[in-house]
Amino acid sequence: MRHTRSSKVLATFVLMLVMTGLVVHGQSTTCTVTFFSSLIQLIPCRPAVVPFSPIPPSEACCTALRTLGQSCLCVLVNGPPISGVDRNLAIQLPEKCNANFEPCN
Repeated sequence: MRHTRSSKVLATFVLMLVMTGLVVHGQSTTCTVTFFSSLIQLIPCRPAVVPFSPIPPSEACCTALRTLGQSCLCVLVNGPPISGVDRNLAIQLPEKCNANFEPCN
């Protein structure tokens, strides 16, 4: 049953992101990937940003976060709501991953 719910949540993400068709732009530098692509890249971070029972980010999450970069993370954090993602936890990922990112505006 949990797998079905996860599949529905992921399908909702994909539908929302495809519908938005956004190209993301960052603060001081430009994020050159789409909103959808950024979100997919951060899938390893999902357990660290779920409301109510997050776990510390994995090394795979931190690597994905560093690779994605600050500008793309900020666009995700400041973009449309993402079902099942606690934005406050997402904002904390750089600190938890020891990534040298400036705070998102």
